[in-house]
Amino acid sequence: MQENKQNESRVKKTLLNARVNLLFYFLILVLSFFSRKFFLQTLGASFIGLTGTLQNLLTYLNLAELGIATAIGYVLYKPLFEKDYEKINEIISVFGYLYRWIGQIILIAGIILSAFIPLIFPNTKFELPLIYFAFYSFLASSLIGYFLNYKQTLLGADQRNFVVTAYFQGGNIVKVIIQMVSAYYTGSYYLWVAIELFFGIIYSIILNWKINQVYPWLKSEIKEGKRLFKKYPEVIRYTKQLFVQQISAIVQWHTVPFLTYAFASLSTVAFYGNYTIITDKLSQFVNTFIGSTSAGVGNLIAEGNKEKIINVFWELLSVRYFIGGVISFCIYMLIEPFINLWLGEEYILPQIVLILIVINVFISYTRDGVIQFLYGYGLFRDVWAAIAEIIINLSVACICGHFWGLPGVLLGGIVSQILIVGIWKPYFLYTYGFKQNVYHYWVKLFLIIGVTIFPMFVLGDLFQNWYISKRLDTWFGYILYAVCVFLSYCVITFGLLFSVIKQFRFFVGRFVAKIGSIEQRINSKNI
Repeated sequence: MQENKQNESRVKKTLLNARVNLLFYFLILVLSFFSRKFFLQTLGASFIGLTGTLQNLLTYLNLAELGIATAIGYVLYKPLFEKDYEKINEIISVFGYLYRWIGQIILIAGIILSAFIPLIFPNTKFELPLIYFAFYSFLASSLIGYFLNYKQTLLGADQRNFVVTAYFQGGNIVKVIIQMVSAYYTGSYYLWVAIELFFGIIYSIILNWKINQVYPWLKSEIKEGKRLFKKYPEVIRYTKQLFVQQISAIVQWHTVPFLTYAFASLSTVAFYGNYTIITDKLSQFVNTFIGSTSAGVGNLIAEGNKEKIINVFWELLSVRYFIGGVISFCIYMLIEPFINLWLGEEYILPQIVLILIVINVFISYTRDGVIQFLYGYGLFRDVWAAIAEIIINLSVACICGHFWGLPGVLLGGIVSQILIVGIWKPYFLYTYGFKQNVYHYWVKLFLIIGVTIFPMFVLGDLFQNWYISKRLDTWFGYILYAVCVFLSYCVITFGLLFSVIKQFRFFVGRFVAKIGSIEQRINSKNI
């Protein structure tokens, strides 16, 4: 009985996280496109470029944090499941102590970096006082998270990220609207930056008030964290391991533009950016659903029911492959006609580049299925694998990029992910997490991959001939074409997965049952 209640609670929290993330995704998406154009018109492209550059500089300072929040989240799963409030207080205190140290490091690094601002912006129309005011305002907003908002990690580990999302994104919407009003009536750069800082402070106050409401027993102390620091050596161990893992991810996704510029041209970087703008938005949209399950996986593993863990693993993995297949096929069939209508035919990249982008996209949507469970088990110790992934990626990208330009650069990420994420990570999970022969993984995985890829070949030629014959010169024609591409692949692949993968059927059945129970509750309230 107790186990059923915990399962129901976990599912409810996961769905609530997904719903809240999805709601704010669309709100922020619409507001972002509108507000950016508005700020460009009222404040100018130079000011928007200045603030974007300053925020990117501070992003690199935040590399000092990589891994600690994830490590703390993992350590919290078990005490949260057992409702061990004393241990939770101790862990959050240690976290606060560590974040205090990181905040001080970032503060010192920021002050040092600020000394070079005149060299970073030698030819700008903006006066130095404005640049320094913006820099230190952004730095202060960043530091608030380290000195005051560290407790929000507990919300994430407890599957209550919807609280963080609601308050942060809700405040962000209000902030942007006020900045738009300010920009329209005053055009003041200083006021725009001051509003940014003010809402960072307000968000911190409201978030901590809400955390105290949700967890009235939470009594974390920085001084206690210093005393208890040595009691939790696993936090530092996991942090060191995760730091390298996160650096690998940064290299994987953020070096392509630089290497493309080095081996191709700046215009190729811009052309490639047109493709990644679309793929990144799709990735963000999908992550609003899938990302909400991370804490649930950690809590499930903390329960220790091995059969249930493996079943849920295959449920989530089959769903990831279904979503990855849908997105990849749609990108392959739809992105070129979209760019043709949006920007013009001259912005379309060679077909080989599109194929490599699609392969990268497919891997990126499916890779986290295994990594999610590795993190849930706390299996971060394969640091060598992260280092190997970086070396393979950069080596292949540089060598192949020298000969083939952008296609060669993209090959680096594909080869490194196949070798490390595709082959090593599943072996690591099955051997040290599930404690089963990895042979079982490969048999079922190849079946899922076959079911996912087969409709691509069947439908690809059909729709390619339609595109060539119709040319899709209007947005109406494109939308009709896109709907047919999306629905046909979804229906066929869904049917195949539903027929051959029982865990996919279980997931769909539970999802439909959950929707049915929600409708029943709504109807009962209306009666």
